[in-house]
Amino acid sequence: MAKKVLVVDDEKLIVKGIRFSLEQDGMEVTCAYDGEEALQYAQSQDFDIILLDIMLPKMSGTEVCQQIREFSSVPIVMLTAKSDDMDKIMGLEYGADDYITKPFNILEVKARIKAIMRRTAAREAAKSQEDVIIRGDMRMDCESRRVSISGKEVNLTAREFDVLELLIKNPNKVYSRETLLKLVWGADYPGDVRTVDVHIRRLREKIESNPSEPRYVHTKWGVGYFFRA
Repeated sequence: MAKKVLVVDDEKLIVKGIRFSLEQDGMEVTCAYDGEEALQYAQSQDFDIILLDIMLPKMSGTEVCQQIREFSSVPIVMLTAKSDDMDKIMGLEYGADDYITKPFNILEVKARIKAIMRRTAAREAAKSQEDVIIRGDMRMDCESRRVSISGKEVNLTAREFDVLELLIKNPNKVYSRETLLKLVWGADYPGDVRTVDVHIRRLREKIESNPSEPRYVHTKWGVGYFFRA
């Protein structure tokens, strides 16, 4: 799928040159010529990266960057005519990921874009791996809060999922019933530790082929429960 780029600059010749070069590399380019137009595009469409000039009509590039950061983590590269603006961009933490000083070489622009996209893809892949945990026949998707055993989805209650998520993310760490009650139900929960025992029993009935000889959630007698890695 083609990468989508938003190019924002009030100098139309610059925009035209960037657009032509990026399209030659198979990218899909949208152009904006003032800050308000750029913000509207960013709010209504998903982009893989935004090239954003600082000096813009109607709304400055730094203002646009700040407002985009309120709803999106899309990579933003600021275009600046002065090298000392870099301190303002990065030092004041407007949320930009990189900057390029004008006049620039289009090859440098493309190299920066590709480098940022690689880093972003790597972060997304790492995040995706964190969201999905696979242990033996068990697959837990923490984003969608779904659990499956051997490809068959298991219907867990919210508390059962929370208990399992805590244990699976901390393999071989033994949690006392009191600690589990505090972490999962909250310090103000009026119930007692028998609540934990009931949920562990129900959880085992759903995820273990033989609940009396658990494969995943084990008991450390006299101490608490743990997930065996």
